[in-house]
Amino acid sequence: MSVNYGAKRIAVGAHYGLRDWLAQRVTAGLMALFTLIVLGRVLFTSGAIGYDQWAAIFAPQWMKFLTFVMIVSLLVHVWVGVRDVWMDYVKSFSLRLALQIFTIVWLVGCAGWAIQVLWRL
Repeated sequence: MSVNYGAKRIAVGAHYGLRDWLAQRVTAGLMALFTLIVLGRVLFTSGAIGYDQWAAIFAPQWMKFLTFVMIVSLLVHVWVGVRDVWMDYVKSFSLRLALQIFTIVWLVGCAGWAIQVLWRL
């Protein structure tokens, strides 16, 4: 007699698979593209780079928009990765929930700080 164990198997977090895999790849691509753009702007800036030149790199509105997209991409990328680590290695539900809440609060705080720095330039 054959028993099919796979039909009753419950995989925690299995519904996240493809969506999160794709989110990490897309956000990594956006961050790499942003890095190349900033590197290009830095390399083609004449003279020594001080505060004024650095601020001028990020002053145009389109660059602020790209930086905002990069910040959002970074937050999504970090959230997916850290959440997966918590789900894989922290077995206690209450501790895992506390760590996930702490991670969300920390990431929202970092986003607020980054946006404040970006628009204060």
